[in-house]
Amino acid sequence: MSTIINENRLHSTFKNIDNKIHKLNDQKITAFFESLGLLEREDVPKDFLNWENIIIVVPDRHVSQELKYYKYTISRISFVTNPYSTGIHIYDQKEWKNATQNKTQFQIREMLKTQFGGVKKTPNEE
Repeated sequence: MSTIINENRLHSTFKNIDNKIHKLNDQKITAFFESLGLLEREDVPKDFLNWENIIIVVPDRHVSQELKYYKYTISRISFVTNPYSTGIHIYDQKEWKNATQNKTQFQIREMLKTQFGGVKKTPNEE
């Protein structure tokens, strides 16, 4: 007796389940961003759910620690700490990857001063 699997039906079922999981995760992301007050901000792109993965830039390790739990409970999000940032920002991971590709750690640190939420400090602030 052989076991015959209807592969098309099985793959179709898996695809439907994956779509439901994806929609539920989108709801988690939206709820998370709403709780952070990101949805009301003008600088936050409205099409973030269309991104494959989302980078959340946080200003310090303390904030990163507070949000660490959500990194494990919400798919498609990652955190980057940017000490030059003045708040929490979100970016498409593809944009992050393109900007940091083939750069040294020092070059990335310098880039973070003015990009990905970074604000160049004036001589008065230092």
